[in-house]
Amino acid sequence: MIPRRPSRIFRSRWAALLWAAGVLFTAVSFIGLGDKESHRAAAALEDATGTNVSNSDLAVLQNLIDG
Repeated sequence: MIPRRPSRIFRSRWAALLWAAGVLFTAVSFIGLGDKESHRAAAALEDATGTNVSNSDLAVLQNLIDG
């Protein structure tokens, strides 16, 4: 990714922008953007045992904290 003379990239703003766009394009093409299902799965709350936490569970905890 780095050319033979890196100082030549930054002599021109356009050359630097094109080089940075190439780096970003390469990263996205290798890694990808991901899918929505993996983001939803990461957003789900789980307790220490691995089961999902529901709103009723959170309400019970809130009542215990409030006294």
